[in-house]
Amino acid sequence: MLKNLRNLSPRKKIFLSVSLIVLAAAVWLIIKNLTGKAQGPGQRAGTVAVEIAPITEGSIKDLGLFSGTLIPKSQFVVAPKVSGKLKKLYVDIGDRLTNGQLIAQIEDEEYQQQVIQAEADLNVARANLEEARTAVELARRDLERAESLYKKKIMSDSQMDAARAVFNAQESKFKVTAAQVSNRESALEAARVRLSYTRITASWQKGSDVRFVGERFVDEGALLSPNSQIISVIELQPITAVIFATEKDYFRIQPGQDVVITATAFPGRAFEGTVTRVAPLLKETSRQARVEIDIKNDDLSLKPGLFVNAAIEFARRDKAKIVPFSALVQRGTQSGIFLADMENKKAVFKAVKVGIIEGENAEVVEPADISGYAVVLGQHLLQDGMNIILPERVSVQASGQPPKK
Repeated sequence: MLKNLRNLSPRKKIFLSVSLIVLAAAVWLIIKNLTGKAQGPGQRAGTVAVEIAPITEGSIKDLGLFSGTLIPKSQFVVAPKVSGKLKKLYVDIGDRLTNGQLIAQIEDEEYQQQVIQAEADLNVARANLEEARTAVELARRDLERAESLYKKKIMSDSQMDAARAVFNAQESKFKVTAAQVSNRESALEAARVRLSYTRITASWQKGSDVRFVGERFVDEGALLSPNSQIISVIELQPITAVIFATEKDYFRIQPGQDVVITATAFPGRAFEGTVTRVAPLLKETSRQARVEIDIKNDDLSLKPGLFVNAAIEFARRDKAKIVPFSALVQRGTQSGIFLADMENKKAVFKAVKVGIIEGENAEVVEPADISGYAVVLGQHLLQDGMNIILPERVSVQASGQPPKK
């Protein structure tokens, strides 16, 4: 057959092409007529079945929604300052701690002996000091007698010089022994401090008076070196949520703003929070800034590591015109909605200026007096003035106005 078509003359090929075009046009007209008849009386091509929703008046909020993680308000690790065997551990994971509470004891026999040795050395130094004081006093008396004899020309210059030399030597010895006493006192105090380091306590300067043991890193009997981690101490009231804000929301977040916190672990429950810190920079890698939120955690139900959602209210309108977000369409350069003309069953395009968007709702800022019903399904098929088919359940009021929300 293809060979036969190739063998046709150019005039016959043109005639065949025109015939095919005419046949296709005839088929299209037949299908169009059949479609028009199937629509029934009172309907015509271009009619679209739609769903509508009332334009209401109510409250709408501009919310910033973020996700983040809970961390302790403060956290630190307790570690010993001296080495030794862990003799006793008085706390465990989850235990409550108060400021200054004893949490562990290191074997202290060696440090006690150091204190005893330092006390003995101090006693010896004090005895030497008393001996030196007595020697200085005797040398002073000898010097005074020598000066008296020297004035009477009874003692020679060399004898006078010898008396002065003896006194100076004794006075220097006294100063040396006095310095030794101070040194021994310092050594004793250092030994006592090292002994006190064997009793390990948890202490802090500010924040709540109650903390908790977050982790335990060693067991009793472990050999510890200085700065070996024993436990971690965390603060849970308040607790801190860390979120990250992009450039879009960064400049709208300010310290002191109220935050509503929710967690999947506590469905239906909301926690109160406050923005406490906003980082002064956005990281170059992520273009996000760190934001910290303090959350009231009186019952200690929130724990570090939980995933949370944070909602920050940036603005609120109490008497706003609200349409479903799905009703918004774009026609050319204009953003608007299709209003349902309930009496004439037509769609009327209305250009609008949108304000706050909250979930499935959008605020219409202009025109402020907009009312009626908006098309929320099928609007992508509509043009201004097209016929629409309304849902059967819609009862058309004479005024065509929906009740206020």
